[in-house]
Amino acid sequence: MPSYTERKLVLYQPGQMFDLVADVGKYPQFLPWCIGARVRSQRGDEMLADLTIGFGPFRESFTSRVMLNAPEHIHVRYENGPFRYLRNEWRFLPDERGTMIDFYVDFEFRSLILQKAIGAVFAEAVRRMVAAFLKRARDVYGTPQSGADLAAPAEG
Repeated sequence: MPSYTERKLVLYQPGQMFDLVADVGKYPQFLPWCIGARVRSQRGDEMLADLTIGFGPFRESFTSRVMLNAPEHIHVRYENGPFRYLRNEWRFLPDERGTMIDFYVDFEFRSLILQKAIGAVFAEAVRRMVAAFLKRARDVYGTPQSGADLAAPAEG
């Protein structure tokens, strides 16, 4: 039901941003509301991962299959947990200034209580999550060489 799309130009290379998003095991170190992450298995370009999210009194774990197509695309397919469905895509498109990130997420909880609780803050929560990845890029890779802002709004 709630879905969110964000397009953002960042001053890092596609491979750098891809690596940050693909490093699922480190999510609890920097992602808001992610309180646990475990990669169950990884074979080639595919991993099976468990994430635990917590906010207020809610705590939910879910399993996803993560398909990696380095350095331009990450597709997350929901396997098991509290959702009816979860769709998530990351695209990292080369740009002369860095990388254009296209992010998409769409989900529906099985529980109407959870759906209503998240629905009220969903867009802000996802914006914070995307911002956390950008901050992580600065922490891991340093300030972009151009000295410009970490992220610039997408044009067009």
